[in-house]
Amino acid sequence: MKRTVFFLIAGLVSGVALAATTAPPAQTQLTPQALSAAKSLGSSRAPIRIDEFSDFECPMCRTFYQGTMRLVIDNYVSTGKVFVVHHDFPWSFHAHSREAARWANAAAAAGRFETVEQALFAKQDDWGATGKIEPVLTSVLSPAEMKKIQTIYQQQGTRLDAAIDADLAAGHARNVNATPSVFVTAHGSTQLLPPGGINYDLMKQYLDYLLAH
Repeated sequence: MKRTVFFLIAGLVSGVALAATTAPPAQTQLTPQALSAAKSLGSSRAPIRIDEFSDFECPMCRTFYQGTMRLVIDNYVSTGKVFVVHHDFPWSFHAHSREAARWANAAAAAGRFETVEQALFAKQDDWGATGKIEPVLTSVLSPAEMKKIQTIYQQQGTRLDAAIDADLAAGHARNVNATPSVFVTAHGSTQLLPPGGINYDLMKQYLDYLLAH
């Protein structure tokens, strides 16, 4: 019995080691499509899809994210009912929003987008006034995670910008002219929510209606 358990554990360990050595490094997954997937939450097979065009330096985006989207993520994304796709839409009149988007995409490549998204919105007043984004990330990431994201940010700026530009192009194609702009797709139909998004109570009613019909 002990030998059987030993060989089972050894097999699992060797399998993990093999996966670790054969998996491609995060830095290679920097196409706009791959980064879009890395900035998505939930299952793409969910019955409802939400596409949000957002600017990390936009106060209304922060309000919508903290008051509505976080609850949607906790209550609908986590249960497989909603798939959320974040699209960067930094405005040129926000001094640091594009840089924040670069950091967010670097974090996405490292598998830490959600953590960084929460931190950027939570500390928006701080980095928005100073442009000091790295300390915000350092406060919520481990040293190893931060080093990985810094490396991607420093070495892959062109690819990060390409992903942001792809999001901007997708927004322009949908006539996005404000942030947050939120599109909800269900049953083959897409609906643009009112400018600035809606509060969670209304969002919940809407999602529940779509799920029931």
